[in-house]
Amino acid sequence: MAKPESRKQNADAPVVWLLTDNKPGHRNQLKGLGNRLRVLAGASTYWVDASAVKVPLWRALLAVPPRTEASLPRPDLVIAAGSGTHRLLLALRKLRGTRTLVLMKPGFPLSLVSGAVIPAHDHVQPNSRIFITEGVVNTITPLARITEKHEALILIGGPSSHFDWEDDVIFDQLSHLISQYPDWNWTISSSRRTPQALLSRLDEIAGLRITVAHPSQTHEDWLSHRLAACRAVWVTPDSMSMVCEAATSGVPTGLFELPARSGSRVAEGVDRLVRGGYIGQWQDHSSVMAGNVRQEHGLWEANRVARWVMQQGLLPKSDKVSDRQHKGARR
Repeated sequence: MAKPESRKQNADAPVVWLLTDNKPGHRNQLKGLGNRLRVLAGASTYWVDASAVKVPLWRALLAVPPRTEASLPRPDLVIAAGSGTHRLLLALRKLRGTRTLVLMKPGFPLSLVSGAVIPAHDHVQPNSRIFITEGVVNTITPLARITEKHEALILIGGPSSHFDWEDDVIFDQLSHLISQYPDWNWTISSSRRTPQALLSRLDEIAGLRITVAHPSQTHEDWLSHRLAACRAVWVTPDSMSMVCEAATSGVPTGLFELPARSGSRVAEGVDRLVRGGYIGQWQDHSSVMAGNVRQEHGLWEANRVARWVMQQGLLPKSDKVSDRQHKGARR
């Protein structure tokens, strides 16, 4: 059911449970925040698979915690991402000395938890218990330096409920970039949502300066390693996670152009990042490739949220916290 994030655990360290439904996007948010709490607060983090714990509705309503593994230390903070984790989160909310945090706008009253981290496009007013983010928390750490090598990364998603997906539109824009910058090396990464027809077309253009990587050919840290090796990245707008990861890296980032669907919160969130100067649009492609689209202020929401968690007292204070905060500012 649960496992520690690392083998070395400080007996005096704050204990954080990360409740996961194992969906990649939700797990990515939890890992990003958990990593920063480990660096800044010296926290010990433990993954808890919410799907492995049966929580009847009455336990959630009455805050009656289910039985958990005896090896799990009592949590100081329980963080949940994904609606599939909410029953367990609510059942744990009255454990003595435990705070609870949800990473989304939940379907239950926010008064039931100690805090919430909610993207700005969900239109919730911030207060002492609610932290508003630009986009979503992720695991990427901003790069201290961008390479000068002519290396570019392209992240391809797929059909979603937020944009009108068209294989031809994406492939034409991608092909235009590659032809316009013949001295660049390109890495194209597909996703599990990328249509098979487009995957076949991508494989056909692979060659000496074009590498195509599919999900089965990548590993957990593949994206962060590739971002560190690139001086430009292009992303389809259908995945808020992909867009935020690219923008957080600090590498000049551009968006492929797709028609947004009316009323989409994800489309609105992506547009906020454009208006905030974090990413460039398709018509800005020459500026992105020239490195002229650079953020005036960095995007690192995992770090901002972790500091807010500590300021709000959601984790017990440690004598080493101040030193960790200073040393961890850019880690």
